Order: sequence, then C-alpha cells, then structure tokens
Amino acid sequence: MANIKSAVKRIERSAKERSRNRAQRSRMRGAVRDLRQAVTDGDQTKAQGLLPDTLKLVDETAQKRVIHRNAAARTKSRLTRAVAQMQG
Repeated sequence: MANIKSAVKRIERSAKERSRNRAQRSRMRGAVRDLRQAVTDGDQTKAQGLLPDTLKLVDETAQKRVIHRNAAARTKSRLTRAVAQMQG
C-alpha cells in the first residue's frame, strides 16, 4: 500500500476508473453479442433493430477511450456487414 497521499488518491481513482471502464466494456460486449446472436439465428428484423443501438454503444465506448477507435471502427464495420449480408 502506498504511503504518499497523492499515491493513495491515485490508487483509489484508478480503481474507480477501472470499474467504470469494465462496466462500459461489458455493456458494449453484451450488445455486440446480442446482435451477433440475432444474425446467427437469422432474425433479420431483430438484427436491424439492434444495429443502431449497438453501433452507438461501440462509438460511446471508443469516445471514452475504453477501446481504441480503430477497434471500434472494425467492430462496427463487421457488424454492419453481417446485418447487410442477411438482406441478401
């Protein structure tokens, strides 16, 4: 454990930030998982309904720097392409 007051504060702050980041990442991954499941199940209407909200969550996660912006772009591209391929 740190002895210096600023180091103690930094440890506490890092723990809070880590908790917040993990929660945000978990929300995003859950949304991506739900969308991929809808695509796998062939449920086109559900997939199209979930797509905008999922892309928004991915954008928000990248904007908060929880994930890298290139990772967000790659995820969005793959999800959009998967939903588009369902339409034929």
